[in-house]
Amino acid sequence: MAEHRQSRKRRYVTWAVAGAAVVAGGGIAAQSSMAATAWPAQKTYTGRAFDTCTAPSLNAMKAWKGGLYGGAAVYVGGKNRGCAQPNLTASWVKSVNTLGWKLIPIYVGAQPPCQTSSNPEKLTATNAASLGATDAADAVAKSSALGMKAGSPIYLDMEPYDTTNTSCNNAVLTYVRSFTKTLRAKIYRGGFYGFTSSSAKAIATAKDKTDLPGNLWYALWDKQNTTTTDWPWGATQYTGHSRGHQYLVNSKETRNGYTITVDRDAWDAPVAIVG
Repeated sequence: MAEHRQSRKRRYVTWAVAGAAVVAGGGIAAQSSMAATAWPAQKTYTGRAFDTCTAPSLNAMKAWKGGLYGGAAVYVGGKNRGCAQPNLTASWVKSVNTLGWKLIPIYVGAQPPCQTSSNPEKLTATNAASLGATDAADAVAKSSALGMKAGSPIYLDMEPYDTTNTSCNNAVLTYVRSFTKTLRAKIYRGGFYGFTSSSAKAIATAKDKTDLPGNLWYALWDKQNTTTTDWPWGATQYTGHSRGHQYLVNSKETRNGYTITVDRDAWDAPVAIVG
């Protein structure tokens, strides 16, 4: 369903190539550099959420409210975003927020130079820092235009790649650090979506935690609705409502006459602040 990503088959192949081993890392550097007086209070949601490529219609969101999910991820931008978003407007955001939905902004940024898939935007070792800053500024502008206010998180989508490729991995980390640092400068919280076997692992196990995102949304398709029992890294990492877990993909579900194919997420992390 998520055309912005590689096909499911390709993702599984890439995942396998990247390696399934998981290494426990040290604690993530908290977003302690934020000036307390400058930052709005974090808005946190704990419960089930879903993500789907195209934001559903307002009628569908009304029909699905009060069921299994309380949160919904929306793709706010990025050159690698694969779906049109005819429903995703400031009016839609305001309306679904009024209904009680908690929104999770995700931005499909530049992808790794060693990634096997074809993407409109790929980072390089040369442009990683500048591109990270440019993409983050765009992510903030797009989120703000939708009514997602300062203090909201923005989750950077990074698809699987070979983390054993040192030059590629270093370029990715440079890009992510620049993206996150720019978000924080604009008073938005840093988040990251990636795979436990590769992209999320690169963040969680990096020895240098400087400017890495403070919230981690990990893809581990084990069908377990949890952010704790299958957490693959150190228990002290990403604590204090900083974890999301994509645990099931391509789930075709019908509620009150509206059918949507979604990925399921266990959520215990920041969500958008909507005015």
